[in-house]
Amino acid sequence: MIQPQTRAWWRATLALCLGSFLVFINLYAPQPLLPELRQLYGISTLAVGLVMSVATLSLAASLLVFGPLSDAIGRGGIMRLTLLGAGGLSLALALAPNFETLLVLRALQGFVLGGLPAVAIAWMGDEFEPRGMLSAVGLYIGANSLGGISGRLVGGWVGELAGSSASFLAVGGITLAGVALFWKLLPPARGFSARPFELRGALADLAGHLRNPLLLAAYLLGGINFLIFINQYSYLTFRLAEAPFGLGPSVLGMIFLTYLGGTLGSSLSGRLSGHLSPPACMVLGILILMGGTLITLAGSLALIVLGLTINAFGFFLAHAMASSWVGRHAERARGSASALYLVFYYSGASLGTFWLEPFWQAGAWFGVALGSWLLLGVTLGIALWLWRRQPI
Repeated sequence: MIQPQTRAWWRATLALCLGSFLVFINLYAPQPLLPELRQLYGISTLAVGLVMSVATLSLAASLLVFGPLSDAIGRGGIMRLTLLGAGGLSLALALAPNFETLLVLRALQGFVLGGLPAVAIAWMGDEFEPRGMLSAVGLYIGANSLGGISGRLVGGWVGELAGSSASFLAVGGITLAGVALFWKLLPPARGFSARPFELRGALADLAGHLRNPLLLAAYLLGGINFLIFINQYSYLTFRLAEAPFGLGPSVLGMIFLTYLGGTLGSSLSGRLSGHLSPPACMVLGILILMGGTLITLAGSLALIVLGLTINAFGFFLAHAMASSWVGRHAERARGSASALYLVFYYSGASLGTFWLEPFWQAGAWFGVALGSWLLLGVTLGIALWLWRRQPI
């Protein structure tokens, strides 16, 4: 087992953080372009939101494939090849002739982007000593937020200068360069024990995870929280693109720098878990997310940015705790247990537009905040239940 803070630990953690960065730069690059794409294709906010939703939904579906498959054939090859495919599809997106083709390519890209998230935490569980795993998960999830920030910045800046096709080309080039480094850094697996893949056994594992209340609670908490968090950003791009703000794609991309609050939250999660139980950290994260949403109701751009930064801190704190909770409480088949968490996580993201759209139509941003609080109240109840059920 790889011991924490050793050279091997840092190399493996850096590789997985880089892979995570590449996944999320691809997934979120189109988000600041949504208002522009809506105008370009003459479609509704609900329709243009599919650019994000089809990718996250197909990513969620792919986790059901890659997670169990990794328990049978190993995890490293899946991560390497799917990252390579994601970079190639970014280049293909630049050549999409119409909106329908764009959606098909985004769905394919979402599927291959699921390869690394499906197995990375399971890889850590196989290779890292338990104390080292918790710290590595925090850094890995912090890289999620850095990738999300970078994707939106590149998407917004390049899109405003040269159009959406140029954005996809830029992201594809960055990805292929990063994959070459990832390929070199990731060490060979030494703690992995292969299990022959059997469909019946894989389904039984998934069913077993769903019957475990400690896992199911974490799955629901992660999925519902992400439904709210990520889709708030989409609706904020529409709010900030209109009067009185009138922000363009490059500035909208910079709004996602507030994700740095999430980088801090996930990075501090390991330290906080030394003082509070993981469920208590989840409760704290959700309360912070609810408070940040309240601040975004202000009419000042500075306060909106502050609220988003607070939201990111709270969300990623809760997410880091919930995802590591799954790794620690899965009784068997860690790969499929971690993958199932992410199925709920990304399914939530893909469904968020359908939940929040009626609130947006009825009450604009105040409606989105109200819809957010309703579901965050549910996840707060789940976290409190976990706290009572498993206080340590």
